[in-house]
Amino acid sequence: MATVNEVIDTTIDDPGNRTPLVIGGHDYGSITRLVCGINESKTPIAWYVAMLASLSLLGMLGGLIGYLIFTGVGVWGNNNPVYWGFPIVNFVFWVGIGHAGTLISAILFIFRQNWRTSINRFAEAMTIFAVVCAGLFPGIHIGRVWVFYWLFPLPSLQLAMWPQFRSPLLWDVFAVSTYATVSLIFWYTGMIPDLATLRDRTNNKILRIVYSVLSLGWTGSARSWSRYEKAYTLFAALAAPLVLSVHTIVSFDFAVSQLPGWHTTIFPPYFVAGAVFSGFGMVLTLMVPARQLFGLQDVVTKRHLENVCKILLATGSMVGYAYAMEFFIAWYGGNMYEQFAFINRAFGPYWWAYWIMVSCNVISPQLFWFKVCRTTPWLMFVISIFVNIGMWFERFVITVTSLARDFLPSSWGMFEPTWVDYGMLVGSFGLFFTLFLLFVRFGPIVAMAEVKSVMPFPHHNRREEPNNPHGDFHDDPDQ
Repeated sequence: MATVNEVIDTTIDDPGNRTPLVIGGHDYGSITRLVCGINESKTPIAWYVAMLASLSLLGMLGGLIGYLIFTGVGVWGNNNPVYWGFPIVNFVFWVGIGHAGTLISAILFIFRQNWRTSINRFAEAMTIFAVVCAGLFPGIHIGRVWVFYWLFPLPSLQLAMWPQFRSPLLWDVFAVSTYATVSLIFWYTGMIPDLATLRDRTNNKILRIVYSVLSLGWTGSARSWSRYEKAYTLFAALAAPLVLSVHTIVSFDFAVSQLPGWHTTIFPPYFVAGAVFSGFGMVLTLMVPARQLFGLQDVVTKRHLENVCKILLATGSMVGYAYAMEFFIAWYGGNMYEQFAFINRAFGPYWWAYWIMVSCNVISPQLFWFKVCRTTPWLMFVISIFVNIGMWFERFVITVTSLARDFLPSSWGMFEPTWVDYGMLVGSFGLFFTLFLLFVRFGPIVAMAEVKSVMPFPHHNRREEPNNPHGDFHDDPDQ
């Protein structure tokens, strides 16, 4: 575990002046030692405990997927009329979680928000792993996974029909796969200089080979930095529109239908705001304990945490506004079916899910109006857990309540999840945390090169060399 000297974090106490993004008197070399020390030091016991728990949940998920394939989708609670149950709820939830990474890395980079540098690697990794979890559920939701190619418009004498290739569900395939590809390239490109640093420092021969391959022969020359910065900016420009487009297309799964509660034009901005909201909630959930466990308080300061809390407050207020506007639109539109759908959400058989959603997504973020909640890590962590719970229930309320009670009372039905539904939901968190813990142990958890670029330039003990424009050229070999 990395260790740091006890430093009083005053990055939030002087709002009239520009506060430092890194505290503790660090130079370039100490930043390298601090971040690389996470990978080079003895693995903490807490990491092993967390990894064991995550692997157990991942094993349960694998077993349940096998049980589902060999038994059939009847092991879920899906029924007529609720054909979409937990699998689609989980899919939309995980896609939303993956939004904060691209927002922090791409959009904040384009707007030159330097405070992003300490937390963007958390968020980028979270994006990739969340998309992996999201992509799992549509794949197993089709039932007979061994004939997945029936979904494509291929001439087939056996089917004697053409699948609906223009379905919004297929738009998801292209949107999410594009998002995953661009996010993965963007994440990997940003890590290349840091992977080269780990390559040069590690004493493990196997890891040195792995880091050497992944760092693509990085030398740190002026030409390398020039090309790197151009490529990073290009990928940021490509990724930025995806923040808006991906969850907009996911919302079309619902909005283009005729079902009361789904057929509304507010869904695209509503889903995007909710996705950013849930993504930043997960960033806090991961960042607060990792910051404490690995001694990153000097790099991830309270100023960074407070900025995340402010974004949560803003997006949570947007989500609350969307909830209220849905009721207004239903009343103003004068559609009796639409009015019933929203009254049924709040006071029908799933009233408990709706009010959990409102309490977690609308009420709990309002605590961030108080400075003590924006500057106390354990309070942030608790509120972020409520945000994650509330955003899952939002997807549950949207999906299940509209399907359970539509136009005709004779077609109504209740959805009751089974133990397999609950097991797969919990198991997906096992997959997510297994991937995240592996990255924390073997990858650069903080973007060292970017953090150094926003630090004050040192004017002592330096040897100016033309092949390192970032000023990362001290006599200290750690730099």
